[in-house]
Amino acid sequence: MRSRIMYIESKAESLQGPARIGRVTFTKSGKGIYYKDREFYRISGFKANYAEVGTHDPYWISGPRQDGRDRLYCPSGLPVEIDDDVREEYWLEVRKKPERASRKTA
Repeated sequence: MRSRIMYIESKAESLQGPARIGRVTFTKSGKGIYYKDREFYRISGFKANYAEVGTHDPYWISGPRQDGRDRLYCPSGLPVEIDDDVREEYWLEVRKKPERASRKTA
């Protein structure tokens, strides 16, 4: 299955929720996403584009931006956690900032 580093933000509680950068894999059809032990399906919406299977909680999931402005709505000041297994690749390949390769938040 194809995998990619993505930005994942929960919209379950508000327009700006907990967010992280992590590696997802896509379903065979390419319409669904797996992240860790969770599965997400595509939805149409103005504040969310995926929902979690089972809970139906809404999420905004997208490719990370080079400038780091990944939140759908204005920056909130909330930290964006970066998973350990993608941290170096994120800072080197996506953000082009190798000096930050050890940082755990974006």
